[in-house]
Amino acid sequence: MTGENTAAVKLNEALNEAVKSLGVDGIQAGFERPKHEGHGDRAANIAMRLAKALKANPYDIAVNIGEALSSDVVERYEVARPGFLNVFLSGKFYADVVADILRQGMNYGGVNLGNGRSIQVEFVSANPTGPLHIGHGRGAAVGDSVARILKFTGWDVQREYYVNDSGLQITNLGKSTQARYFELLGRNIEFPENGYKGAYLYDIAREIIDAEGDKFLNVPLDESLEYFKKYAAGKIMAGIREDLETFRVEFDNFFPEGYLHANGLVKSAMDELKSEGYAYEQDGALWFRTENTIGDDKDRVLIRANGIPTYYASDIAYHRDKFITRKFERVIDVWGADHHGYIARMKAAIKAMGRNPDDFTVLLIQLVNLLRDGKVVTMSTRAGEFITLREVLDEAGVDASRFFFLMRRSDSQLDFDLSLAKKQGNDNPVYYVQYAHARISGILREYSNRGGNVEALDPGNIPAEIFANKDAKELADALSFYPDAVREGSEDLAPQILTGYVLNLAGVFHSFYNTNRIIDEPDDNIRAGRINLVRAARIVIASCLELLGVNAPERM
Repeated sequence: MTGENTAAVKLNEALNEAVKSLGVDGIQAGFERPKHEGHGDRAANIAMRLAKALKANPYDIAVNIGEALSSDVVERYEVARPGFLNVFLSGKFYADVVADILRQGMNYGGVNLGNGRSIQVEFVSANPTGPLHIGHGRGAAVGDSVARILKFTGWDVQREYYVNDSGLQITNLGKSTQARYFELLGRNIEFPENGYKGAYLYDIAREIIDAEGDKFLNVPLDESLEYFKKYAAGKIMAGIREDLETFRVEFDNFFPEGYLHANGLVKSAMDELKSEGYAYEQDGALWFRTENTIGDDKDRVLIRANGIPTYYASDIAYHRDKFITRKFERVIDVWGADHHGYIARMKAAIKAMGRNPDDFTVLLIQLVNLLRDGKVVTMSTRAGEFITLREVLDEAGVDASRFFFLMRRSDSQLDFDLSLAKKQGNDNPVYYVQYAHARISGILREYSNRGGNVEALDPGNIPAEIFANKDAKELADALSFYPDAVREGSEDLAPQILTGYVLNLAGVFHSFYNTNRIIDEPDDNIRAGRINLVRAARIVIASCLELLGVNAPERM
């Protein structure tokens, strides 16, 4: 049971044994945190669930379960109407939690949900037509953290970036760069109608001039276009990869769209759809038959009448490669919120492949409002059109940027306050959490400086009486729920659960620190117990920050 809170597991096992003693079998019961203070440390509603089967009053059933509950971590129980069983935990429960964490170390919380099954997380996948903006940054933070959480919970994770290196957008990029090149050399050509106007293209055009001079001035535009396309896309993609590396985002694979076309994967996917009766020809085009059959609201064009595949056709081939060729058991895509309407048609395509559409999950990334001193920042100081991720990282730093991006559900709008992100104070959430870790590290250093040996402390010798203190008990209690937070974050693909958890944990630690003597505690046994408690808190804070991709500093 590596990763689990074994004290909580044993408590639930004791509850189930008590239920079995009533003659009931095959029903799993468990304790939860009570919703209201004063209703014990844990509560269970199993009595209401059993009332019909046992043909008895749920209040009486709860009393019987409480009397049969045998566990050295339960101090006493109460029953609240109509039949809630509320238990008050002993100091031993909290001592066992701390010992559990110290023994498991950074494995604590890593509950095994995936059992080694394969899962792919595809995220960012921004077109190489311009630098990453803050919306991409939020998607990068979410995708990376989701991948970290899934790996921590037993999944075999692959992280992928889909490089859109084909199609009209790359052609427009090449033409836009070509136009800037000619402009800088004093000759104007027509700028493409849907071209890219960011200042970064002037920088790329200058690089081309430095490398190639004016040699393209006398080359037909159509002949030089391929060079401009390849150079600009390559340069921008290199910048994207550099920004992602700075942002602590790594990928196992960069999958180029061009691979699909060059290796006939789009054609083979279309042929398969036709053979299965999911594609038909009409008016010279190839259509996907989805309306009233497999979940989409209307039929969609796959191959245009001019023979050019749609993006939908490429996406079908790409996801066929994921599910059928590479055999991922689950696939998660991270998309911008404006792609919401695309989900149904992709699920329809996956169903047509013979796979369960539920194996495909899309996380939507909503817009980010960048604020400075409470006012919306509307223009980039460098690119002139949008706020780049690099600008945010340069001003706010990687830790604050990642933490702020992960504080809300990804499909809800986010206000990112630059002024707050840079502030070194308790009202800055990431600073508040990191300071808790640094403060504990300082305590342990000071203990060592005074001759103590942290590693020699016995994790099994934690006096239960230290948890008579309310703040010590609350700290251990918060630590006990880390595996639950990780489980929920993994099952719901929701990093914001962990930002909320670690913020609360930091607050509980700071309260404990303010009310308990640690190094200066005169009683050797109590002092060792409190040091072990803060050691456990340090492990959990560091583990949680690692899942968020945020550093856990030793000093601040």
